[in-house]
Amino acid sequence: MISAGEFRNGITIEYENDIYTIIEFQHVKPGKGAAFVRTKIKSLTTGAVVEKTFRPTEKMGKAQIDRAEMQYLYTDGELYHFMDTTSYEQIALSAEDVGDALKFVKENEMVKMLSHEGKVFGIEPPIQVELEITDTEPGFKGDTATGATKPATLETGAVVNVPLFINQGEIVKIDTRTGEYVGRVNS
Repeated sequence: MISAGEFRNGITIEYENDIYTIIEFQHVKPGKGAAFVRTKIKSLTTGAVVEKTFRPTEKMGKAQIDRAEMQYLYTDGELYHFMDTTSYEQIALSAEDVGDALKFVKENEMVKMLSHEGKVFGIEPPIQVELEITDTEPGFKGDTATGATKPATLETGAVVNVPLFINQGEIVKIDTRTGEYVGRVNS
């Protein structure tokens, strides 16, 4: 059990029959009345971010999240197939379970499977991935407007905004948490 007064960013808790991770917390001591803890928590099963207020003495269960490194093999349209590279055990997850966690992940790349009490509830892709641009408008010499971007389709099918000078066929780094362009990969 953990009390709200012990909250820290990244801690996972069991609250209202769901598993949440603490994104932000703030201990508030108003001049009048009792102290409280204001939080932003994210449901690990639905991805919804909720703002909640707790009394510092309020207790809840601390959730034990298991992270297993697995290789994303392929999708057959309905199911996404993964393999544990040490035991060669394979599991398949539905598109509903996967959500859009794999929109920046190519086949045969490593991901982390998140599970609680044996039930897989999420996938953590690598923080940064290198992907090829398969389609974008061509860049023109002299296109150096600061901060100007254009849409580009990646080899996984995801669309991101890239600077005007990026061309089709180039390999770029993408931050999977935000879906933003990070930089070019020098070849």
